[in-house]
Amino acid sequence: MRISKYLAATALSGLVSFAPAYAQDAQDEDAFDDNVIIVTASKRETTLQETPIAVSVTSGETLENAQIRDVLDLQTVTPSLRVSQLQTSSASTFIIRGFGNGDNNFGIEPSVGVFIDGVFRSRSAAALSDLPNVQRIEVLNGPQSTLFGKNASAGVISVITREPQFEFGGAVEAVYGNYNNIVVKGDITGPITENIAFSIDGSYNRRDGYSNIVNLNEEQNNRNRWAARGQLLFEPTSDLKIRVIGDYSRIDEICCQVTTVVAGPTAGAIRLLGGNFSTDRFSYDAFLNQVPINKVDNYGGSIQIDYDAGPLSFTSISSYRELKNLFISDIDFSSLDVANETRNQSVKALTQEFRVASDFDGPINFLLGGYYFDESISQISQIENGTQIRDFFEVLAGGNPADIIAGRPSVFNAVEAGLGLTQETIFLTPLLTAEQFSMDNQSYSIFGTVDFEPVDGLVFTGGFNYTDDKKDFALAQQSFDPLGQVNLVDAFIIGATGGNVTNRAQFQALPAANQAALLAAAQSAANPLIGLAGFQFQPPFLTIPNAIEDGKTRDDKFTYLLRASYRISEEVNVYGSYATGFKASSVNLSRDSRPSSADFVAGPGGSTFAAPSSPILDAGLALPNLRSGSRFAGPENATVYEVGIKGQWQGFGFNLALFDQTIKGFQSLAFTGTGFALQNAGQQSVKGFEFDSTISPTEGLVFTFAMTYLDPLFDDFPGSVLGDLSGVTPAGIPQIAISTSATYSHEFGASGNKLITRIDYSHESNTPINNGLPTFNAALGNTQIFDREVNLVNGSMTFKFENGLEIGGYVRNLLNDQFLTTVFDGVAQAGTVSGYPSAPRTYGGVVRFKF
Repeated sequence: MRISKYLAATALSGLVSFAPAYAQDAQDEDAFDDNVIIVTASKRETTLQETPIAVSVTSGETLENAQIRDVLDLQTVTPSLRVSQLQTSSASTFIIRGFGNGDNNFGIEPSVGVFIDGVFRSRSAAALSDLPNVQRIEVLNGPQSTLFGKNASAGVISVITREPQFEFGGAVEAVYGNYNNIVVKGDITGPITENIAFSIDGSYNRRDGYSNIVNLNEEQNNRNRWAARGQLLFEPTSDLKIRVIGDYSRIDEICCQVTTVVAGPTAGAIRLLGGNFSTDRFSYDAFLNQVPINKVDNYGGSIQIDYDAGPLSFTSISSYRELKNLFISDIDFSSLDVANETRNQSVKALTQEFRVASDFDGPINFLLGGYYFDESISQISQIENGTQIRDFFEVLAGGNPADIIAGRPSVFNAVEAGLGLTQETIFLTPLLTAEQFSMDNQSYSIFGTVDFEPVDGLVFTGGFNYTDDKKDFALAQQSFDPLGQVNLVDAFIIGATGGNVTNRAQFQALPAANQAALLAAAQSAANPLIGLAGFQFQPPFLTIPNAIEDGKTRDDKFTYLLRASYRISEEVNVYGSYATGFKASSVNLSRDSRPSSADFVAGPGGSTFAAPSSPILDAGLALPNLRSGSRFAGPENATVYEVGIKGQWQGFGFNLALFDQTIKGFQSLAFTGTGFALQNAGQQSVKGFEFDSTISPTEGLVFTFAMTYLDPLFDDFPGSVLGDLSGVTPAGIPQIAISTSATYSHEFGASGNKLITRIDYSHESNTPINNGLPTFNAALGNTQIFDREVNLVNGSMTFKFENGLEIGGYVRNLLNDQFLTTVFDGVAQAGTVSGYPSAPRTYGGVVRFKF
């Protein structure tokens, strides 16, 4: 494989951490020579040691040995990366250097971009299928706008798979592990003609659940997924290469187990009505009234064309993808039949990237690219009222348990009579809400870099990106519960005035003293209705677009990169860089989307009668119980300063980078107990360093050590759902993350047989899971915060025969480390805290044959 003089000269520095790599096939023998790894992090083929980007690389061999099948497990070998799985199999969040966004809302663009073979996967659900033929995975830290046309304000995960070969070969693999885990995967490649090669690969992964839904006698947290992919490689001439990829993957699983961390005041009502819930954090027992359904269909194709015209090379990547995501969940996480949620989501995306790169002999070279992205998202969702929801809330409202259990009239019957509602209607409609959301997103960007090498070994790099992004969104919701349609403050005013005041105009005509007196009484114990406010979970929704809100965001931004690198000697390089990044606005595609305070402000107690003048109110669009909030969050703007030194000698290498990274307007998504609040933090920053080293004291023995230290801060976040967090340390970001490994390859003489033994350890220091919970901690003054510490040990042993047969075993989480991955407010259960427990130990045996 040719590495030009220019490539070597323009990529003299960077931070890297990687597990040891070994030759796998004819292609990999070029890519892995004395731990020299070829990467494309800079959009050019360069050696890993030359690449001027903070990048961590995990080889295909490491993925095989450690049984890492998707990016969820990648964090165990990449300390700057965190991946968390939340409500469903498809809801995962990628975080680099402490920056990342929740994926439980399809209107939010990820701050960490995931690319597979150069194609952007806009939602994590499209990046989670098992990939059986991965060559390497590159994790790029910090903003990457000058190299990737799509927004990536925090970093990029780039998955590179093997392309078809002109020599016949392939591999088959079978795994059997605990929980009846069966994995079968394989690939085959070879020539069709002298200029056309093909490859086909696929995988099947099935495992029993390690959690049990006790009352339904059903397993949870299982695996049931498969993937298939076909490729064609056309090389009509030595200068032209065309790669065509088509793939399809499916997930059909029961996920994810939730445990009750703190049983709040509502726990008694659940048990009184015969319900139950899990209280042992790591018993892996659950109680639900509905078996969760998680189905993901992810498919698409791409065409990459590479043409080498001597001093210029051209690349075009075209893709079209579709994602379908369906889940049904019991959202109260108990065996009581309270409420279930259904979401049916669809994403269609078309992308086009074009690049031209130079390979001149002179001191100046460049890369110039253009990128186009067109995506449409739709969601149909609903919350179903369970058969016991009214009884549950009757108990919480102070109803007589005997009357409730016997089905006799109780609290809500009296409320219905007092408000003039039809009897037996509160919480007895089939649906609580139904929603229809859609968003269209078009963006384009122009990006590039210029490298100037005035003297041998000294390279100055300048890069830029201009992005123009527009989103058009529409949201509608039907709220069916009659109690949610009533403003309790205004209803009291109507009654207190004997029906003489029935609208805002009549209330505003009253003397100011009378208005104040009515409002004070309406929000006090004098109002017998005020205690019902906590049961108005889903009030009427103001559809958007409307006469005031156009349902559009329009963003554009110029970002840039400045870098200098210098090769002090053949072994030592130093560099320094300053880069900016950008991510466009994200949209709150949820039932919690509410007008901004600039468009509407509710009156005291949520009153519409007492609401001040606002555009929505003046246009006659105000609805009972309408509140202000957020329709969308504005753009993220990132900056990062970075300096580093790296050295490489025979048997030893190290890399050290120090950075100061800031994102202004970080898009924060917080669960509030009944919904999600999307808003911009004023500024969030992190200072720290990344260090990694590789030591090979003797032939066949390799030690790696990688460590990330982070010191994050909310520089400015006055309007969070927890109050003013300015000056507070953001939670959920471990100060220290460590990944270390030892690998020993023992060759048995000249037989060609080899035994490879590997053990690795990953650690995240003890850290608060979050900065508090909006409902639970609000009552406690944020005095009870839950912590997490991670200590995972994994191991594997593989015997590789000279004839291509491999037999081995593996274990993940050897010491059965247990921790809560995250916690959240119990849904409509004030004072209750729920959480997701970590996965238990898994192990198994592997048989693999490569030919």
